[in-house]
Amino acid sequence: MIRRPEHLWLVVDPVDMRRGIDGLSAHVQHRLGRSPCSGGGFIFRNKAGTRLKLLVWDGNGVWLCQRRLHRGGFAWPAPGEAVFALTPAQWEWSVAGVDWRRLSATPPTDWQDLVARAVEGYKAHL
Repeated sequence: MIRRPEHLWLVVDPVDMRRGIDGLSAHVQHRLGRSPCSGGGFIFRNKAGTRLKLLVWDGNGVWLCQRRLHRGGFAWPAPGEAVFALTPAQWEWSVAGVDWRRLSATPPTDWQDLVARAVEGYKAHL
């Protein structure tokens, strides 16, 4: 069983999904300057945004897991930092294919007016 890592890090730049444990571990060490054995999880994405790989050290060995979406793509931060910290809740939503960035969106202040107009428009077509 894979334990949830202490920290989850999105690797912002896409990587070649043909890389395995050794290639992704080297990427974490040399390109990000971090240790793949730090207890954190490193999440990689392909260029199309349809595949993820999770690299996790569990204290005894390394896990490499892959997830593929058949439709749509994974939400990803804009380029800037090399890695982006993700909360456990954001990870759960991301793996499900939901845009975790929208979870903190606030509804428009006039949302009740928008709903009322939509209902009136619906009733007019009945």
